Amino acid sequence: MNAPPPPLPPLEGTQRALATFAAALATFMMVLDSSIANVSIPAIAGDLGVSPAQGTWVITSFGVANAISVPLTGWLSQRFGQVRLFVGCVLLFMLFSWMCGAAPTIELLIVARILQGLAAGPVIPMSQTLLLASYPRHMAGTALSWWSMTTLFAPVVGPLLGGWLTDNIAWPWIFYINLPIGLLVVLIAVPIFRGRDQGPRKVPLDAVGLALLVLWVGALQLMVDTGKEHDWFESSGIVMLGVVALVGFAVFLAWELTEKNPIVNLRLFTDHNFLLGTLTVSLGFGLFFASIVLLPLWLQQTLGYTATWAGIALAPVGIFSVMLSPFIGRIVGRIDPRGIASFGFFMFAIVMALRANFTVDAPFVVIAIPTVIQGIAVACFFLPMQPLAYRNIPPHLMPSAAGMNNFMRMTAGAVSTSLCTTLWDHRSAVHRAEMSERVNLSDPATVSWMEQAQSLGLSATQALATLSRSIDQQAQTLAVTEVFLGAALVFTGLIALLWTLRWGPAPARSS
Repeated sequence: MNAPPPPLPPLEGTQRALATFAAALATFMMVLDSSIANVSIPAIAGDLGVSPAQGTWVITSFGVANAISVPLTGWLSQRFGQVRLFVGCVLLFMLFSWMCGAAPTIELLIVARILQGLAAGPVIPMSQTLLLASYPRHMAGTALSWWSMTTLFAPVVGPLLGGWLTDNIAWPWIFYINLPIGLLVVLIAVPIFRGRDQGPRKVPLDAVGLALLVLWVGALQLMVDTGKEHDWFESSGIVMLGVVALVGFAVFLAWELTEKNPIVNLRLFTDHNFLLGTLTVSLGFGLFFASIVLLPLWLQQTLGYTATWAGIALAPVGIFSVMLSPFIGRIVGRIDPRGIASFGFFMFAIVMALRANFTVDAPFVVIAIPTVIQGIAVACFFLPMQPLAYRNIPPHLMPSAAGMNNFMRMTAGAVSTSLCTTLWDHRSAVHRAEMSERVNLSDPATVSWMEQAQSLGLSATQALATLSRSIDQQAQTLAVTEVFLGAALVFTGLIALLWTLRWGPAPARSS
């Protein structure tokens, strides 16, 4: 087996500043695209003639494709070189972004989003790897704090920018916006990183492992995306997808653990901190990402918010996340990061508990306050988890480790989004049925409500339609608050999981 290449010397001065900006901007673009479409789903669905539930495939198709390509980062970085891979993926991402904006049907848009997600996968772990190689090891916390600021800021800008573009120009521009950003990344990155490429090297392709990865991840995502439309496991097709996902995953594990040159280095999970750190990050991110998809859907479908105002409701998360990130980056190496991350999970639980008390007449400020608090949670969660998860990972395995960590995180985000929106739809239907049973024209309260509505000038038909809409709003709101309450309980439980991670000086390595 070839010895790992020696580490590159860190960059200095202007070159290091430009390298940081390029890596951060590339990450910003990728994270932006995972959230910018969240508030635009109703507009996209309406324009392309599909339901909002089908429109969420625009989000989840990107997420699952991203998740499939992320763990290939380690192999791809060896095969093509870290810099070539980084720049090539940015260029492909720009091309597929243009295809997304130009797509005339939902089917072509989903295909373009899949291609876009495949191109996006390696960019975040490679930007992280290139950035860490640009700094001295003792400044890794500073490097990650700057990098993390973009990952925190992009989910704030995404819904706000997506809403404004959708309402004032057209939804395709949520994808076209990537073109100038990507061009700027390439123009900065090529001259800075060009001489720092340690590849390519000829490495064998684990074609069987790759096929199994695509099979089980694709089947799993297709199952959770289409389950609610086919009554879940009452459908033989959904049962078949579940069997394919389960069996495919089992065979994938067996193959990758015995393959000499696996496409995914599952042996990384033999490290205690990497295994539990990745699991903790994935569960936390899955709930966080599902919440920033579910909240704007509820605001627009139930409360009648525009895409712009739904984006504004999500934007305050950036206030504290951006303010606190540099501070967290400075202290994360000095104190136990488990304490910082625990505080972040606690604040996430508070945020979800506050949202569990939303009502249909909640004013904007009540909806925005938990989002402001969520900025504290985000800043105290993502950054401290990096040194915990990567505590024992040597530099030459960082591309594989970062790729696997991001794979688990993105898969959790896509699956959690599908499950939470499905649960929301299911519980909404249950609550609507329960309330409808109590509302009928022989019920005195219903008769009184109808009389009051008609006294205001509504016809009987209009009054019934208004009542039906009111029932829908109440049912959807009760359902969404139940989802948020469940998320609060899970975040509380994650604090205990977090303290199973080890901290202190990393053990010395023999090789």
